[in-house]
Amino acid sequence: MHDKTVTQLAAALASGELSSRELTSHFLQRIEKADGQLNSFITVTAEQALSQAEAADKARADGKAGKLTGIPLALKDIFCTQGVKTSCGSKMLDNFLAPYDATVVEKLSAAGTISLGKTNMDEFAMGSSNENSHYGAVKNPWDLAAVPGGSSGGSAAAVAAGLVPAAMGTDTGGSIRQPAAFCGITGLKPTYGRVSRYGMIAYASSLDQAGPMARTAEDCAHLLNVIAGHDVRDSTSVARGVPDYTETLNAPLSGLKIGLPKEYFGDGLDPEVEKAVREAVKVYESLGATVREVSLPHTHYAIPAYYVIAPAEASSNLSRFDGVRFGHRCDAPTDLIDLYTRSRAEGFGEEVKRRILIGTHTLSEGFFDAYYTKAQKVRRLIRQDFLDAFEDVDVLMGPASPTPAFDLGAKKDPVSMYLQDIYTIAVNLAGIPGISVPAGFAGGRPVGLQILGTHFAEAQLLNVAHQFQQATDWHLQLPAFAEENA
Repeated sequence: MHDKTVTQLAAALASGELSSRELTSHFLQRIEKADGQLNSFITVTAEQALSQAEAADKARADGKAGKLTGIPLALKDIFCTQGVKTSCGSKMLDNFLAPYDATVVEKLSAAGTISLGKTNMDEFAMGSSNENSHYGAVKNPWDLAAVPGGSSGGSAAAVAAGLVPAAMGTDTGGSIRQPAAFCGITGLKPTYGRVSRYGMIAYASSLDQAGPMARTAEDCAHLLNVIAGHDVRDSTSVARGVPDYTETLNAPLSGLKIGLPKEYFGDGLDPEVEKAVREAVKVYESLGATVREVSLPHTHYAIPAYYVIAPAEASSNLSRFDGVRFGHRCDAPTDLIDLYTRSRAEGFGEEVKRRILIGTHTLSEGFFDAYYTKAQKVRRLIRQDFLDAFEDVDVLMGPASPTPAFDLGAKKDPVSMYLQDIYTIAVNLAGIPGISVPAGFAGGRPVGLQILGTHFAEAQLLNVAHQFQQATDWHLQLPAFAEENA
């Protein structure tokens, strides 16, 4: 069962071939057997999951089942889940039991899905390797010496290893697409505002977006059908109708216009990654698409702009973790200032502290206009680059990351780590949707093809990705780890 897609498992449940309890028990057993090596979960909610599975089986027996009723999945540990520890991978929230469900969690629960637990992540979603977690690094099931990517690395690793058929992640600067690429799965970052952020603990509020991670684009379409939509509790949620994203999956690609940004194929791109991406583009040409080179001239400003804007927002968002209301509190504080400083110093990890300090500096008097205001102006130029490109092409394609997954501990310098997101960060600054799909291997580690569309073009992206997966089998390949732990 671990090698089946969400779509296949849903069909098996609908036909009566499987019960949700059988399916849930199977994946819980796989987690218990194999996750000690991967460290992809922070919390496993076995008892709750089995109870939900029994309810799903009853709903199906009563004729009240939906398409995803009884499907097990996992949640990145950034989504508040009532009564379950929601830690954001941080010591700061190690003792925090969320008092309510995030909107994404509510919608998935209403659809009848089963939550197996909360997946590991870079602390407060700050990282590109999942090495910044208070609970230890996650390992890549394709090679246990490699990182799974971040910050949604736990979700990506769990799906790739067959511990769960799908998982929810969040993407602030590539944190769904990059780990999906590193782990050889499909990951979708929707348009900003397409999915509610209510109950999703904030890192950078103008950049964060939740999205599905699964084996296939078809699976992601089914999941997006559930989680997308307006939410009055989230002021950044867009009041726009939600189409059925599965309806256009099989539309032919004849006449599709693909743009290849020349800035995505320059220095720093691993030759094997480039070869895999260009081979993938040839598949699209065989399906009737046309390809042309385009330019996104402000791409090289994306990383400096992002690392002003995101830390600034993080500095503001994380100020609430002060040891007073919830989260970690230091022992025996001498006064209020001591409570604040020691609680935060003890509760936050090094990368989080680094970004808080950067953000506080850029927001301070005398530096706000020089850094933050200028970065926002650059952000507008980056957004316009994409809008201009989409005047001439339907989608953009390129690598999701300049290299395949690197070794654990290989990136000691924060700047070299930040550069791993060169192809993904601009997408969040512009607010457009993007998807990463498996497209080959480099040095035995997966390569992801990134496909980008204009605002609210998720249906087209899923169609383009699905047609590629109908013509190739990269998404069907499993790491040896998954089979060894069958």
